[in-house]
Amino acid sequence: MAELQCVTMKIGEELYGAKVEQVLSVERMLDISPVPRTLSYIKGVANLRGTVTPVIDLRERVGLSAPSVAAEESRRIVVVEVDDITVGLIVDAVEDVVALEDSAIEPAPAVVGGLQAVYLEGVARLGERLLVVLNLERILSDVEVAQLHEVEKQVRG
Repeated sequence: MAELQCVTMKIGEELYGAKVEQVLSVERMLDISPVPRTLSYIKGVANLRGTVTPVIDLRERVGLSAPSVAAEESRRIVVVEVDDITVGLIVDAVEDVVALEDSAIEPAPAVVGGLQAVYLEGVARLGERLLVVLNLERILSDVEVAQLHEVEKQVRG
């Protein structure tokens, strides 16, 4: 049986997963420099080990309206590679890395926790909890990827 490893992260009370091969690192919150004329959930850019990286608020991107109540010290930036671009995703907390059998991942219903199924790889049970596996390639549309490339250009000159 094939196995999928996911980095698990929290947004509010919901548990989300990203494929471990797409996650480059997990960082504490950093200073984020705003970039004008970008989408509201693109919070700006951060200097990650000498590399300027666009940062988006995953909560806002997926349409979860409630503001984060996470303590600032638990919030993290999950640095991922999506469509040949490195992006930081702000989440409320990062919990663990879990291994899931492919057979344990069920197709996502049309909407899970306010997320449209297009953003999802599927859902899986972790004990009593439900893990929503994100499809990071779909989190950003082509237009949004183009805007993130523009942000990189603006910053790098």
